[in-house]
Amino acid sequence: MNQRQVVSERKGSGRPGKNGDGAERHEAIHRSISDAIIEHRLKPGARLREDALSEVFGISRTGIRKILQRLALEQLVTLTPRRGASVTRPTAEEAKDVFDARQMVECGLMPEVARRITAADLEALRDMAGRERQALKAGEQSAAIKLSAAFHGRLAHISGNATLAAFVEQLCSRSSLILAVYGNAGHLGCESHDHDDLLGFLEGGDGERARAFMSRHLKAIEASLSIHEEEEETPDLYEIFAD
Repeated sequence: MNQRQVVSERKGSGRPGKNGDGAERHEAIHRSISDAIIEHRLKPGARLREDALSEVFGISRTGIRKILQRLALEQLVTLTPRRGASVTRPTAEEAKDVFDARQMVECGLMPEVARRITAADLEALRDMAGRERQALKAGEQSAAIKLSAAFHGRLAHISGNATLAAFVEQLCSRSSLILAVYGNAGHLGCESHDHDDLLGFLEGGDGERARAFMSRHLKAIEASLSIHEEEEETPDLYEIFAD
């Protein structure tokens, strides 16, 4: 059976219903495309044609359009008039801007996080750090990148500043794409124990050492990137998404 027949059969059994199944199906498709981008199966600049995605996943073009709009809000996809959607292509300048912003915001939040962090926060964050290490060992790069971003977002929320926490989450979403595209497989650009070491400073209430450690941590990630231009392509969506 060829790939298109596989997809065709899946479309017949997986078409969303009018109620909750539709929302669940859209969420699954969003996750599939997001993972393909972060895992670099869909490369920067790759075109994402609505008609092809609609056929691959067995949902309407309107549904695909909504999913692409959501991915655009997350800055994983770029929407261009008369050209459609493509995987966002981060530049070296954009990568520097994102990590500079993370330096200013996340490092600045560490003293307040050290004052406010609780035992429950520490337990949850250590669990996240442990799952991130496990994902890397298992070769699950996409899961590890998402867990790392969630770790930094959770830290920012502990500061109590919801506006800055939301900004950190946006920056982490953008740097997740940058790391997925220009990072190294099996490694997130920092030592595997970095997050645990940071939590040690925060648990001890040492906000200044946590600030300095966070700065070194982010610089190490940025320094690990190997940014180069990708050729624009129209990928075979059947090959990428067929089971």
